[in-house]
Amino acid sequence: MSAATQQHEFDLPDLSCGHCVKSVTAVAQALDAQAQVEADLARKHVSIRSAQPRAVLAAALTEAGYPPAA
Repeated sequence: MSAATQQHEFDLPDLSCGHCVKSVTAVAQALDAQAQVEADLARKHVSIRSAQPRAVLAAALTEAGYPPAA
């Protein structure tokens, strides 16, 4: 991955199952094919390692139905 890759942390209140995790992963990888997503369903939290800016990822997650908590 490029040096510009960053780790972004998101609390996603609507994250509730494996399908949600797959959807969030698909969103991140549609923006950055090299994105790595780690999810903690119990905490409703995801970590996305990507070259995309946080705001771009947050907007895409919101559009997909998984708006990050403030």
